[in-house]
Amino acid sequence: MPKKKKSNPLKVTRVVLGTLFFLAITLLMLGVSDVLPHYLGWTARLQFMPAVLALNVGSFIVVLLLTILLGRVYCSVICPLGVLQDSISWLGRRQKKNRYSYSPAKNWLRYGVLLLFIVALVAGAAALAALIEPYSAYGRMVSSVSHPKSWIPAVVAAVTLAVIAVLAWRNGRTWCNTICPVGSLLGLLSRFSVFKPVIDTTKCNGCMKCSKNCKAACIDSKAHSIDYSRCVVCMDCLEQCNQHAISYKLALVKQPKPANEKPAAATSKSSSKAAKTDEGRRAFVVGAALAVGAGVLKAQETKMDGGLADIIDKEVPKRQTRITPPGSQSAQNMYQHCTACQLCVSNCPNNVLRPSTDLAHFMQPESSYEKGYCRPECTVCSDVCPVGAIKPISVEEKASTQVGHAVWIRENCVVLTDEVTCGNCGRHCPTGAIQMVRLDGSKPENRRSEGSRWGGNQSAPERLIPVIDEERCIGCGACENLCPARPFSAIYVEGHQVHKTV
Repeated sequence: MPKKKKSNPLKVTRVVLGTLFFLAITLLMLGVSDVLPHYLGWTARLQFMPAVLALNVGSFIVVLLLTILLGRVYCSVICPLGVLQDSISWLGRRQKKNRYSYSPAKNWLRYGVLLLFIVALVAGAAALAALIEPYSAYGRMVSSVSHPKSWIPAVVAAVTLAVIAVLAWRNGRTWCNTICPVGSLLGLLSRFSVFKPVIDTTKCNGCMKCSKNCKAACIDSKAHSIDYSRCVVCMDCLEQCNQHAISYKLALVKQPKPANEKPAAATSKSSSKAAKTDEGRRAFVVGAALAVGAGVLKAQETKMDGGLADIIDKEVPKRQTRITPPGSQSAQNMYQHCTACQLCVSNCPNNVLRPSTDLAHFMQPESSYEKGYCRPECTVCSDVCPVGAIKPISVEEKASTQVGHAVWIRENCVVLTDEVTCGNCGRHCPTGAIQMVRLDGSKPENRRSEGSRWGGNQSAPERLIPVIDEERCIGCGACENLCPARPFSAIYVEGHQVHKTV
């Protein structure tokens, strides 16, 4: 029996660390425990884009130093989308070995996308930039599976996942080295990294196994060269080389070439054909994935009340101003800093946060109260946000933060439309901002029987309507959520562009 090839210790270390980071980020995105943000939140804050947008200088410097010292280890260890692609490409290699080949860098595409990404950030359009940012893209994928809110974000996440998965299966790290702006930016630094994989031309026998197993397509084995701007330091080439001709070491001086080695030719006709074929396949795969993703629809079950009558779901009111979570300070702060990673959406215990479908704030979280309301004692979203779009806030600060104010819609109120008693909004307002009055505007003398039904000789309770004190209302949405009117609540919250303290 042939001996089993020993695993390279550097690759094993990379796989173990990458798996730990991947699991930590995924558990945070799933929102499986309230304890996790306190212990694993640093893994999200170490991500490149959150560190930049939150002005987290410490995390930013750590990522840059790692890149300058070791190369693009961020892409193979810390980035969850990178680890996901490695997992998919590993499955692809099990189906067909030696499936990759060297291809020249498409720098016009890489740096063109990077330029557009930087322009979007400088212009304050973080939501648009986040569509291709790896950490945020992965967060949307996990959130769309575990906490689906609406079909548009789900389709976007599904299409992104389909494209990345197919590219990773067939071609390894194509996404990272053609589209990903973080990969392109770190690639500029990794050219000058202190430690690199280096080819010893005196040991190389030209078997091309390194090139055929390089998922970054960056090893030109004929020219004995490596494109370090695309190398993600996965260590696969070290493990595959039977001659030990590739080693990861201090590489400040270029490796000398043997005297009998012929100068490298530009690119052979066969490799040109292979590269063109690969490009055609990639274009076809991307187009097919987009077509399939566009056909994804959200299935909704019809809910019944005791099997007799339909329960009509609440519909979203037409707000003039969207509601952003307490701690975001203003809609502008949220828009400029949020990467739409969906971490707050996944971890919201009250089902208040959902991704926006508005193009100006696409996939960024906004508050909506059809399925729950923002409880004054909850600060989870501010605890988990890694970018400073939702700044840390205490329970006391949240209870006095006004994100919006309640508005009563007279024609929707069941007290008037159905001639019944209610008072839900007044009973459940945590700040006492809603008072119930008679239809003529006067205060009731006795509210003991309010909201109850009567029978026998009991006198009918008074029908009361709400009056709102906007100065005391904090916009928590308890009134909107608990209002029995369907499909639109008779009372809803209008957001504030800038939050106030009451």
